[in-house]
Amino acid sequence: MRVTKYTHACVRVDEGDRAFLLDPGIWVEPDAYEGIDEILITHEHVDHVDADALRERAARNSALLVRAPEAIAQTLREADVPVEVVAPGDALTVAGFAVAVVGGQHAEIYEGLPGCANVGYVVEGRVYHPGDALFVPDADIEVLMVPASAPWLKLAEAIDFVRAVGAARTFPIHDALLSDKGQALTDRWFDMKGHSAYARLAPGESLDV
Repeated sequence: MRVTKYTHACVRVDEGDRAFLLDPGIWVEPDAYEGIDEILITHEHVDHVDADALRERAARNSALLVRAPEAIAQTLREADVPVEVVAPGDALTVAGFAVAVVGGQHAEIYEGLPGCANVGYVVEGRVYHPGDALFVPDADIEVLMVPASAPWLKLAEAIDFVRAVGAARTFPIHDALLSDKGQALTDRWFDMKGHSAYARLAPGESLDV
């Protein structure tokens, strides 16, 4: 299984001729979508889902299917995007991969906001994309995608999350708002204190699981 990072929170999972996409938001590179029929969305914010791009792709690809929490699913239906609703506890088959839906709620930014649903996805019991939350799944995770920068996030909390998940390998996502200096700083702390083999993937760079 090959995991490829794209800008910000978007990740692609491939094995042979099977592939799906996680959280292609408004900043994602167009080539991330190549050969993709199935897409998973963690929550409704535009850095994780681009309804206009999905409408255009659905118009050109009758096989396209998006899975997402109810709030964004309704928006995508109105945009004529084929969508199925997912919720924590669901067990899915996505492009032939077993995917467990976990979590449930977006991390709080301030005074209860944004107060929206957020689900994470565990792929084949081994690879975990948490979206915008620090939910620790009951699974033996091998590769963790850790949010590195967000209005709701403190670096110490992200490091604690990496330790709690206990993955053998970790790479950062949700990092588009970091400058080069900010990336270097967060990388140093994750590497030094995360207790996981940590490496940054540049957009388009992959690792094999």
